[in-house]
Amino acid sequence: MTSHQPQLTPTGCPVSHRAATFDFFQGPYQEDPAVSLAWARREEPVFYSPQLDYWIVTRYEDVKQIFKDTETFSARIALDQLVPLREEAVQILAHYGFNAGKSLANEDPPEHPVRRAAHQEPFKAKQVERLVPRIREVVTHCIDRFVRAGKADLVAGLFHEAPNTIALIFMGVPDEDIQVCRRFSMEQTIFTWGRPDLEEQKRVATGMGQYWQFAGGLVEKLKRTLTDDTPGWLPHLIRAQRRDPSLFSDNDLQTTAMSGLVAAHETTTNASGNALRALLEHREVWERICREPEAIPKAVEESLRYSSSVVSWRRQARKDTVIGGVRVPAGAKLLLMTASANHDDAVFDDPDAFDIDRDNANRHLSFGFGPHICMGATLARLEMRIFLEELTRRLPHMRLVEGQTFSYLPNTSFRGPRELWVEWDPAANPVPADRP
Repeated sequence: MTSHQPQLTPTGCPVSHRAATFDFFQGPYQEDPAVSLAWARREEPVFYSPQLDYWIVTRYEDVKQIFKDTETFSARIALDQLVPLREEAVQILAHYGFNAGKSLANEDPPEHPVRRAAHQEPFKAKQVERLVPRIREVVTHCIDRFVRAGKADLVAGLFHEAPNTIALIFMGVPDEDIQVCRRFSMEQTIFTWGRPDLEEQKRVATGMGQYWQFAGGLVEKLKRTLTDDTPGWLPHLIRAQRRDPSLFSDNDLQTTAMSGLVAAHETTTNASGNALRALLEHREVWERICREPEAIPKAVEESLRYSSSVVSWRRQARKDTVIGGVRVPAGAKLLLMTASANHDDAVFDDPDAFDIDRDNANRHLSFGFGPHICMGATLARLEMRIFLEELTRRLPHMRLVEGQTFSYLPNTSFRGPRELWVEWDPAANPVPADRP
């Protein structure tokens, strides 16, 4: 009879039972990441997960300090696949000539701050505000298609399509190419942060390869047609490249055309779905913002804290270090649990309550912190604000369809409902033109 040998961390310490058995791909974590890690925040704020071969960091101050400390912690693994690609998927990407370089998300100093500064101009609040008429036009068009129906899946009908189109407009994709861009499938959540099977890897690799080729042609087209006042993120980068060719190669531009769309689209889709679910589950809050649209920005901020679309982010230790009293070796991979940090009662009073009057909701880490804080935060907040303004104006009487089950793609890092069904009486629509 052999004795059971305890699992050990890479530093030789025993792994606790809860850490060893914690499952990131099913069960409580997928249902509510922040609540599922309450035990860790209390008892084991930094633990090693044998399932992932990552160190899990759950408390607010630890997560924040790691984001800030680029000397000790590298971003280089931020976009690595959790599960290595199978040869068939690698061959598909090779067929399309896929060769994405680093993006701002996985780049370290000294390159990162210089290149980030060169990206910044289109993301400034004054520039983003200029998109308000286009954003409202896109949102209105989506709502027009289902407002008289009495029932809709808001993810399919609004939160998937609108952020996709808005991201392409923001990037400077010409209007005539937007419809072509929208047909590409690049659902990278499972591909990068989950455990995709071979068929899923092949499917997503095909979509990525096709868009990679399209993105290369798009960059070339923009370079041919560019003027000094052509709007958009990509035109801005092309002008920066012309002023200083050492800043960006054509591969960098092509990589940005790809990674930028994924970042701007998937995260806002998920954040909006999470926000609407939280608001409609807290009916008194929904009815309040219908009465008081000036409270919508507070609702957006609390939604981002309460149910973030970015559940975790990744770093790698450059050297031996100590996090929350736990010794972590050089090379260790870290999963920074931003959703857990956003529910840390050392920072947020009654953190599991949905309170739009919370005075420090904007301290959440849903957009990261420090040198890599999300540049698109202003755009994401603006989109979510306009979604709520238009939905509260046109469908204040909508409610969640009873009995529906909310499902989420099983992965470590990004979270939003796959479907969000709502219903209402279209004859009671407050805008006369919206009635059947």
